[in-house]
Amino acid sequence: MEPAASTKIRRVPGNETDPARRAASQAPTLNPVAARTSALTKIYGDGDAQVVALDHVDVSFDQARFTAVMGPSGSGKSTLMHCVAGLDSPTSGQVFIGGTEIGGLSDAKLTELRRDRIGFIFQSFNLIPTLTALENIELPMAIAGRKPDPDWLNHVIDIVGLRERLSHKPSQLSGGQAQRVACARALVARPDIIFADEPTGNLDSTSSGEILSFLASSVADLGQTIVMVTHDPSAASYANRALFLADGHIVDDLADPTRERVLERVGQLDHAHNAAGSTQASDGQSA
Repeated sequence: MEPAASTKIRRVPGNETDPARRAASQAPTLNPVAARTSALTKIYGDGDAQVVALDHVDVSFDQARFTAVMGPSGSGKSTLMHCVAGLDSPTSGQVFIGGTEIGGLSDAKLTELRRDRIGFIFQSFNLIPTLTALENIELPMAIAGRKPDPDWLNHVIDIVGLRERLSHKPSQLSGGQAQRVACARALVARPDIIFADEPTGNLDSTSSGEILSFLASSVADLGQTIVMVTHDPSAASYANRALFLADGHIVDDLADPTRERVLERVGQLDHAHNAAGSTQASDGQSA
């Protein structure tokens, strides 16, 4: 059985029921912007096969905030994350990490920016099977020819509760432990922003709760900025903010999300999406 997560891990304060805390979480933040887009557009294909995945999207992600990005399948949520993270190039528009516009960077400079200023957590963990947990945590910095700050490395290891698992290889870890290694790997370089793509998609409910609590704690206690793509309303409830996309547009921006409020909004979006699909099918038959 997997050991309990660190005692420092807790749910984000905005999800508490205390009215003062809830009001504070809903107040406008004065945090600097970690990343933003301007008229971000991504189009796949040509002619009749053309798909507009993102349509002139303007959005910003404040520092030290946890944002959940949600929407129906095909809404553009993963495309948004990939473009902002520099993993995909937009068709038009701009992406900024801090004050750096990444569209004008050379391949080498973009690689350097992703390595030094952006962290990634993926559903499949993406650990190297022949390396120990500690070696996996240190790998990105080792590739960059740098060593992590020892005090910070030890702090991160203790926060994610991996002290007793550092010499273990991924095959010797549970799913929750492997994802905590991936979280520690993303944090150890102190990136400006971490992008998490369905980080609990392969985990059971207990492990999922531990990972989400850790992510919320890293924002509240460490000042980390996290943008998480998820389809799970329960996962979104750990965030400070839930951003909803549909058909390449941002259609809602919900502060202090709860599972119930997210479920209600997702239901509305799914209904609208299905209704639009039915209308298109009817138009096609009429034609």
